Amino acid sequence: HEGHEGHENMAKLPVDKRVAFMSGHVATGLSLYRAGAPDQAAKHLLHPVSETHQAERKGIDALGVKAELFKSVSKALDAGKPASEIEPMLKAAEDNILLLQKNAGGKPLDIIEYLMETVDEEYSVGVKGGKITDPGEYQDAFGFATVALRMAKRIEGSDTKALVADLTALVALWPKGGPLAASTPSPVAKVKAQTAKVRKLLAQ
Repeated sequence: HEGHEGHENMAKLPVDKRVAFMSGHVATGLSLYRAGAPDQAAKHLLHPVSETHQAERKGIDALGVKAELFKSVSKALDAGKPASEIEPMLKAAEDNILLLQKNAGGKPLDIIEYLMETVDEEYSVGVKGGKITDPGEYQDAFGFATVALRMAKRIEGSDTKALVADLTALVALWPKGGPLAASTPSPVAKVKAQTAKVRKLLAQ
């Protein structure tokens, strides 16, 4: 699962897209934690603070990352606390990610386009032959789809109903209970067909 994080390209990505990338991991981690899979959530939630992801974080700390908050979430997770017990902390983590997105700026439609490309890449690695072969990538793709949907819902001043509908349908290709490693995955072709629909809308 270290594949894409190790990319030198990560440091070259504009900060708005790196924030979106990090947001996807955090969304995945929180979803898995709330789904009762702290062991699967852990690595995703480390993105804002771990040494491994320094290239990804370049320039992001200045946007207002509450590193201590993410460390506290990781500690609670390691200590085996159920998500329900620290829900206010998880909500604060989500709010912090939103703040980073706001401060990073960028064009939402461009970022959603980038997230769709990333969903395609990660899902194709995560699912092969109708089975989840790399749970981390399968889960990442869910996080990126989720972040794209949330971004679309926040776009003001233009009609985004169709975009929100298509992104909602994309997120629905993962199980309602969260992208758990033992899930039965949707076919890769189905996910790619849905991201293609989103892309088509973005191109209009």
